[in-house]
Parts: sequence; structure tokens; C-alpha cells
Amino acid sequence: MADIRLPELGEGITSVDISDVLVAQGDVIKLDDPIIVVETEKASMEIPTTESGTVENVQVEKGGTISPGDVIISISGDGVQTEVVDKTPPPIEETTDPQNEVKSETPAPYITAATSVEKPPIPTTSEIGKPVLASPSVRRFARELGCDLKLVNGSGPKGRITQEDVQEYIKYRLAGGALGGPALPIIAPGQDLDFSKWGEVEIQPLNKIKKITGKRLQQAWQAIPHVTQFDKADITKLDKLRLHLKKVNKDKSVKVSLLPFFIKAVCILLKEMPQFNSSLDGSNENIVLKKYINIGIAVDTPNGLVVPVIKNANEKSIKELARGLTTLSGKARDKKLLPADMEGGCFTISSLGGIGGTYFTPIVNPPEVAILGISRSADEPVFMEGKFRKRLILPFALSYDHRVIDGADAARFTKNFGHLLSNFEEIT
Repeated sequence: MADIRLPELGEGITSVDISDVLVAQGDVIKLDDPIIVVETEKASMEIPTTESGTVENVQVEKGGTISPGDVIISISGDGVQTEVVDKTPPPIEETTDPQNEVKSETPAPYITAATSVEKPPIPTTSEIGKPVLASPSVRRFARELGCDLKLVNGSGPKGRITQEDVQEYIKYRLAGGALGGPALPIIAPGQDLDFSKWGEVEIQPLNKIKKITGKRLQQAWQAIPHVTQFDKADITKLDKLRLHLKKVNKDKSVKVSLLPFFIKAVCILLKEMPQFNSSLDGSNENIVLKKYINIGIAVDTPNGLVVPVIKNANEKSIKELARGLTTLSGKARDKKLLPADMEGGCFTISSLGGIGGTYFTPIVNPPEVAILGISRSADEPVFMEGKFRKRLILPFALSYDHRVIDGADAARFTKNFGHLLSNFEEIT
């Protein structure tokens, strides 16, 4: 008899919720068959078995929690075991670990000797002279929430600060116990009313992805001074190219859309305007300029919004970007995204063009400093060469962190983005 255990899911993930159990006692399973579905803070994913055989005992149940290393099921049989690949990223030195990504999702970028901006280390001495004891993952978690570890009392051995200590401190501040400054609201006015007084209601609990996403978006909206720049682009010629590529495309693994062109245009602009490819460090006094370009793409799934990341997008062709988008979108909707698929984002694109809408104001995905929102294109009359002509016009919006990005730079970004889409030969 062999025990199938939950593998490591990523740095900092100590437990996950079990949203579904896919096997029962007596089932015959094959290598890599999914056995449970778990929800991390960022996504749902299926956990496959590492051996084949007959299920003798199921050690977990739907709605419970499980930690890496815990037994999921016990099976019998002479199955072939496969090595579990540890996708946990290598440890990051504290002195070179910039602020970590949120929804998306993304981990802290590595800073090499070639990087011109270095982040000072997190303070290791409290205001009363005691050392701040916390692991790198807890320090990153605190930086994501804007929490000063010097103000947190540790409950771990020798006063070590745990993630739960940070969460309790944040709850204390939200409840009105902040030291200096107003408390952040938890419940909107009227939210706690008994709505059943006026008619029949139904209570549906939010899944973990929506809970986490909601909290992160609220934190981002409250912590970042958002400004949104709106603009339009003439994509008449670009859409004709898309239709041509769709007609000649014979690769079923590639979905032909305009999104790869949007990604390529953003990559060009991030090279030309590096302030858009940056993050504030934990002190909010330095900017971390990234030498790589990873683009996050917001994907709508039945369980909520997730943001998989295309790594080194600037090095990929339009076709490679299209294939990567198709693969990641499929994994997102099938709950097969891994934490590594949502790490390392530099800039996010949220496209609602396939659904509708003219404009919207996307919320910046920290620690990124900007996000591009794509709306639905429509035919409009444009005065050209002495007469009105029908042109396909794409509305879009750029939300940005005004602490890092000036309004003039944002206007240049949107203007240049529109120019690249209207002159797609400069993209390819």
C-alpha cells in the first residue's frame, strides 16, 4: 500500500482548501489521474496521483483543508511511481527580494548585479530595540499588505512573527485600532442589513478565489492613488490582418485574436518607457526597474478572475504569444494553473472586448504600477482625406499608480499604444 501526499504548491503556501474529491474507495486510478481539486489564494487546481492502483482509503473530504505532505489517499497495486517535480521557486535572499506580486497574483523579481536600483533591506530592529524575527515569505506577505513588521507582536518561538500575526494586526487596524490615521472600512453602510425583511433571499458563499481577489482589489484601491487615462486607436488595418491570419491558420492550438498584437505593442512601450515596468519597494522610497518583461493576462473563469503570466513576452513572436495565450487560458478554465503560471508579472492587460462595454477603469495589480483595459471595438465615422470613412475604433484605458507615473507619461503611453496598433507593421 502506498500513500499519495499533497506536493509542495509554491513558496508560502502552507495549506489549501479542498473544493472537490474526485475519487472514492474502490476506484481504480491511473498515473496522473486527478484525485482532488484544491483552492490556493490564487487559483483552483487539480492534484494528480503519482501512482496507479486501487483506492483503499480516502483521507480527505470536500470542504476540508490540507497541507503539503499530508496524505490524500492510500492505494494498493504495483503502480509505477513518478517523481513529483518541485515547482517551488528557489529561495530569494532577503536583501535582494523586491516587493512581491499580489492576484496575479506574481513573485518578487530577482535583482542582479546589473540592476541599477537596489531595495534597502527590511528593518530588522523594532522601535523598542527588539529584533524583528520573520521568514522571507512573511516579510513579503507583510510588504504586500503595507504592514510595518516593527509594529507586529510575534506569537511564534522566540517572538517570531507568523503570517497569522500579520493578518491579525491588519484586522486590528481595519477594525479601528490603527496607530495614527483613520481605520479602513470593512463593511459598507447597509451591507449588514437583514435583506429578508423585504422578500425571499438566497445566501451563496463566495469561493476562495473571489474572497482573496476581493480583498486584494480593495487593498489596491485604498493604497494606490489611481488615475485612468482613456484613448482610442484605429485598428481597421490590424483587424483585416487578424481576419486573414484566422483564415489561413491551420494550427488548432492557436486561437487567432488581436490580443497578441496588444501584448507585443505593450512590450515595445515597456522597453521605451521603463517606469511602466517597475515597482515600488517596501519602503516606498525606491523604484525597482525590471530588466525582463512578463505580461499578465486577466482571464475570466467560472470560479472568478485569475491572471496567468506570459514570461519573457518581448522575446516571443505573434504566433508564439497566441499559442501561449491559448494554453494558459485553457489551463485557467480547467483549473489546472499552477502558482508558477501566475508569478512574475510586470504589467497586466484586461480585455473585455469579447463581452462588451465602451470604457472601464481597471484596478492596478500591485506591485505593478499600471494596467491596460481593452474595451469592445466598434465602427465609427472618421474624417479622413476630405471625407468621412468607416473605421474600426478600439477604446482602451490605462490605470496607473500616480506615485510612480506622471499624467504626461501616461498620455504618451496611450498615444504611442494607439499609434502602434494603427501601424501594426511596426509591431511585427
